[in-house]
Amino acid sequence: MPCFKQPTHFQSLILLQWPLSYLAIFWILQPLFISLLFTSLWPLPVLYFTWFFLDWKTPEQGGRRSAWVRNWCAWTHIRDYFPITIQKTKDLSPEHNYLMGVHPHGLLTFGAFCNFCTEATGFSKVFPGITPHLATLSWFFKIPFVREYLMAKGVCSVSQPAIDYLLSHGTGNLVGIVVGGVGEALQSVPNTTTLILQKRKGFVRTALQHGTHLVPTFTFGETEVYDQVQFHKDSWMYKFQSCFRRIFGFYFCIFYGRGFYPGTSGLLPYSLPIVTVVGEPLLVPKIEKPSQEVVDKYHALYMDALCKLFDRHKTQYGCSETQKLLFL
Repeated sequence: MPCFKQPTHFQSLILLQWPLSYLAIFWILQPLFISLLFTSLWPLPVLYFTWFFLDWKTPEQGGRRSAWVRNWCAWTHIRDYFPITIQKTKDLSPEHNYLMGVHPHGLLTFGAFCNFCTEATGFSKVFPGITPHLATLSWFFKIPFVREYLMAKGVCSVSQPAIDYLLSHGTGNLVGIVVGGVGEALQSVPNTTTLILQKRKGFVRTALQHGTHLVPTFTFGETEVYDQVQFHKDSWMYKFQSCFRRIFGFYFCIFYGRGFYPGTSGLLPYSLPIVTVVGEPLLVPKIEKPSQEVVDKYHALYMDALCKLFDRHKTQYGCSETQKLLFL
């Protein structure tokens, strides 16, 4: 078991509330709010759901971020628990837009969340003039209240219209895509650097269509904070995970970390450092209809840049000299 510091109980509760907050909103807040339809307060849910449908396209048109939410003190407790930091290797000019590949996915993507969806690590000071947007599953934005929570943090839909909008309206936008997606979560086990990237080329095509610079990033420590139970592809449990993903859009992963007290297991992640290294932008020409050969060329350049970024920093952040990225 890895060595880690003992967190405060307050930090532990903050860590647990983050992933569980979505469940609380979905299973508790929404039913209670809907139940108001049968009380004298029925105008409240009627007004909200009327506005909800009128506001339907907002997540695909830049969203509605809130500096207040992004600066909540809760995020600093999450930052300090691990701790989480961000390191830049090159300035990003506000005169351009950027499409950022986020690697690896991990289980709960703590690094990308804290660095790009909050101001806990000082993103706006590290990259002045740049507005970050982390893309996630589109169906989250169809859930009342969840969509408001996500948009307030600057999260956007991973749909093509949402990304196209951000890359074509103004400059200084940085759209982060977890390229490996939910499939990469199953590869998230300690001491591994396996990325699902070999055939993921859609983000490169989008970058070419907009002439948007590609930015490789790698989060060291993201796969170290939880242990995961992995199942053989012929097992019934793996088949259940695949079925679950087809229905809900993400995998049902069985993982564990530490408990509230030393030597116990639980749902808390191990308090190990997480560092997101933001690489140098890869300049991309604007080609409205790029050929497959051009897409392949820039995809190969991106993979090479990502490998160099990893190799340059791996020993500094806990990886061995011989460790290499494995692309699936």
